Parts: sequence; C-alpha cells; structure tokens
Amino acid sequence: MDMYKSIIKELSSYNAKLVLVSKTKPIEQIKHFYDLGQRDFGENRVQEMVAKHESLPKDIKWHQIGHLQKNKVKYIAPFVHLIHSVDNLELLKEINKRAKSNNRTIDVLLQIKIALEDTKFGMSKEDCIGMLEKNDLKELYNIRICGLMGMATFTNDKDEIIKEFKELHDFHTYLKQDFFVDNNYFTELSMGMSSDYQLALKQGATMVRIGSLIMGSR
Repeated sequence: MDMYKSIIKELSSYNAKLVLVSKTKPIEQIKHFYDLGQRDFGENRVQEMVAKHESLPKDIKWHQIGHLQKNKVKYIAPFVHLIHSVDNLELLKEINKRAKSNNRTIDVLLQIKIALEDTKFGMSKEDCIGMLEKNDLKELYNIRICGLMGMATFTNDKDEIIKEFKELHDFHTYLKQDFFVDNNYFTELSMGMSSDYQLALKQGATMVRIGSLIMGSR
C-alpha cells in the first residue's frame, strides 16, 4: 500500500494517471485497491476482463492493454473504457461496429511500435500516417482516437528507453498538429510500465501501466 500511495503522489506531480495492471490478479486484491480509490485497471486478456467486470463494481474503468483480436471485440464493447492496443484499420472498424451496436462511442489509442524487439506489437509511424490519411476513418463515428500507446524495449540501457519514449512523444505532437488539431480529446500518451515509468513520465506520459511494482509479481 505504501508503494501505491507513493506512486500516486509521484504521478500527481506530472498530472499523469495510473492504470493499475490487474491481469492474473484475484478479485479480492483488485477490490482492495478499489477501496483505496483506484478506478482504472488494465487487463491483457478479454476473457479475464469480462469475468472481472461481472464480479466487481461497475464504476471501474477497464483498460484493454494487451493485443486485441477482432473476434474478441464484441465481448468488451459494452463496457470497456479505453482500448490502448489498436494497431490496424480493420480493428478500428470492428470496434466502431461493435460500439455502434451498443449505442456507445469507444475511446481508443493507436499502438505504435517503438521497441527493438520483433515480439512487440504496434504499427509503424509510416503505416499510422497512411491509415490516418484514408477517408475510411471519417465514417467511423463510434470511436474516438484519443492518443497513442507504446512499449519500450526491455533493456537496461536507459538511453535507448528514453530515446524511444521521446520518439513516441514527438510523433504524438506531430499527429496532433497535422491530423487532430481540432480535436480536444487527442491528449493521451500511454507509455511506461513498472520498470521504466519514471523515464516515461519525464518524456510526457499522461498515463502509465503499472502492475508488478504495486500488486506483486505474477
């Protein structure tokens, strides 16, 4: 609990939000942090998020932070607060379709690949720009693109991590100016996890995804 309070205080000085990563954690532990005032929780797997949503208070804001397959969108569309991991146009179209059928507008982030590892998901900056230039997006009335998400390389090289976070921040600034200048909701920059969130904060993160540092290793 001391670590949780310390991180919350640290984030407040940057005006950043904590998404507490609750994947694999039991309902009782999530409820403990809910009782402390935490409302934003992040899950990787759709099935696990759905089960927890059914068992926990309905004012929790659930964040889908893991890779999302098109055929799983329908299960979280009725309640998900923010989908961080959108990495292609077809997924955006599916989210829009499911949001419309639930009479909702779903907020999403575009996941950009900034890490060196091939195992990390995300679209390239070039593919992102190409997607935003398509007219298809103008017909997606039930989604809001609220910013970007990225995962840095898993390395002890702090300079590399800082470089990647700065790259994402700069790209966010570019997209805001060129594609979202009239949209007051394109504000979010989701980057930083337990091992590197402090570096992310210094590079402009508006939300960090922290799990093991607060809730213990899985």
